Amino acid sequence: MDNYHIKSHDGHWDLTRQGADRASISKPTKAEVLEATHQFMAGKTGSVKIHRADGTIEEERTYPRSADPSTSKG
Repeated sequence: MDNYHIKSHDGHWDLTRQGADRASISKPTKAEVLEATHQFMAGKTGSVKIHRADGTIEEERTYPRSADPSTSKG
């Protein structure tokens, strides 16, 4: 399972695979990158950690939803 992070970077928002040097998706707003992430993750298995502008983790989503561990709160 790949791990991804959505973070603010230089005035835009990026979806980056953990360990990668370049963003998979870059958009001007968090809402836009979230929408694009849903499409990007279709057919993939992975975890996406969504960060606030201050860098703290706001939420974690698992794709597909059926791969979400039963012990998680979500």
